[in-house]
Amino acid sequence: MAGDRNEALVSLLTDMQREYIGPLWSNIQELNTIEPRSKAVPYLWRWARVKEYIERATNALDVGPEAERRAVFFINPGMSDLEPVGWGGATPTLYMAVQAVRPGEIAPAHRHTNTALRFIVEGHGATGRIDGEKASFEPGDFLVTPTWTWHDHANEGNEIVYWIDCLDVPFTKYLGVCFTEFYPQAQQELTVPDNYSMKRYGGGMVRPISDRHPKAVTLARYSWQSTWDALVSMTQTDPDPWDAYAVEYINPSTGRDADGRIGARLQLIPPTFHGEAHRHVHSVIYHVFRGSGYSVIDGIRFDWNQGDFFVVPGWSWHEHVNSSSTENAVLFSCNDLPIMETFDFERVENLGGSRRQQVRSVFSGGQP
Repeated sequence: MAGDRNEALVSLLTDMQREYIGPLWSNIQELNTIEPRSKAVPYLWRWARVKEYIERATNALDVGPEAERRAVFFINPGMSDLEPVGWGGATPTLYMAVQAVRPGEIAPAHRHTNTALRFIVEGHGATGRIDGEKASFEPGDFLVTPTWTWHDHANEGNEIVYWIDCLDVPFTKYLGVCFTEFYPQAQQELTVPDNYSMKRYGGGMVRPISDRHPKAVTLARYSWQSTWDALVSMTQTDPDPWDAYAVEYINPSTGRDADGRIGARLQLIPPTFHGEAHRHVHSVIYHVFRGSGYSVIDGIRFDWNQGDFFVVPGWSWHEHVNSSSTENAVLFSCNDLPIMETFDFERVENLGGSRRQQVRSVFSGGQP
């Protein structure tokens, strides 16, 4: 009797598989997990290698006729099997790349349902047109191009400019909702004076009364100096036990994240600071703008230096350490917290006991 039942079950599963129907009784533990299991894994990309590849691309092709954008993006090893190209994902929701524009080049105007942001890493003289406004780019500046916003970039200086792009490409790829439109000319028409939004929001934590109603792009460029001044001022207070001192870029007309579906932060970790470990549902991609140190992610130590990038997948234990006794470490990061909060997915858990992880291994490249 038992043998007949087993044969019947095998036959059932074979027939169901042939018609793309799945048996819940065999897969419920994989579909309803006790806690999140991210397909992404912790990983670190060295700036020296990233810059080598982008420099080789700079010598090999021109922006405009040969390439709409000259950028190299990060593929999480845990997602590399996803077609095409790992969905361009450093995490299941976030794409991050380094883009380079040479003097005289124009990255032509387009818009898309993906939301995007930029952080300037190196070089002077670049500008961007965003929703009819021209803004200048300087190292440390943060810029937004929310969903369906026209944007193009140009280099009017005499040195190559490098910046970080972060988009929600894997998220829109999974949902199948990406639309892209190209502007008829290389650059969009300007509708306001240059750096107009920075002048309107020069008062800091006040807003023009005409912006009482929310706008997608209220401030096109967030200057390095004003953000840095805010961070330095915070150091007169006690640090957060997990992240030391950090600020979020916000839309001043709404008080919410500056770029809608992607959160962005600038973080100062003072000398010798060793943060406590915690984990959260949202994922984070970090760029080391200044300094050096290490992060322990799920028991693996990732040593980082200026220019490096590393990823903390969702629900991964992590803690940050500034290994210098004299110099600050400064991290720029992007996260998918706005998406997680929108769907009420976000949870945070702090590590008990010693509040620090035991280091099981040290990342040296390749699979962690």
